Amino acid sequence: MLEPLRQGLPPIDPSAVAGSASCTLPARYEAVGGARRFTRTTLSSWDLDGRFDDVALVVSELVTNALRHALPAETARERQDCSVRLHLMRWSSRLVCAVRDPSQKGPVAGEAPDSAESGRGLFLVESFSDGWGWHPSPVPAGDTPPEGGLGKVVWALFRLTEHSAPERPVPVDAFPDSR
Repeated sequence: MLEPLRQGLPPIDPSAVAGSASCTLPARYEAVGGARRFTRTTLSSWDLDGRFDDVALVVSELVTNALRHALPAETARERQDCSVRLHLMRWSSRLVCAVRDPSQKGPVAGEAPDSAESGRGLFLVESFSDGWGWHPSPVPAGDTPPEGGLGKVVWALFRLTEHSAPERPVPVDAFPDSR
């Protein structure tokens, strides 16, 4: 699953993974809340509580996109193979969240009008992570892919600092003028 992620990034040694966790999410929009809870629990166990807000926002967007755009129509969602999986992987200097879904169709970043209530998910993913991308789901060694393919993986990368907190400048207007 990580081979395409390595393209364009410094080498990632799979044996250096400090932690990984994954969960299967049901094909219902309530699964987004479950994905956030799973992310909070996992990041907390890795002492990365300070990264929760950014990572949870990205996880929410990736899972929502998978549920909204990658799953078949409501009537077919009862099938077992229509699940979405969330994977979190941690190395010493980076964290990857990846969402696997059954669609072969890649995500497309759109430009939503200011009045639109949706359409900015990938913009948020790009803004809050250090990089993102997607690739077709890998076929396990020795297996033949099914006719429709195995789906895709959409991932986002977060670089981790020594203190695990995002390095963002504080806006000038964040503090009242104390003159």
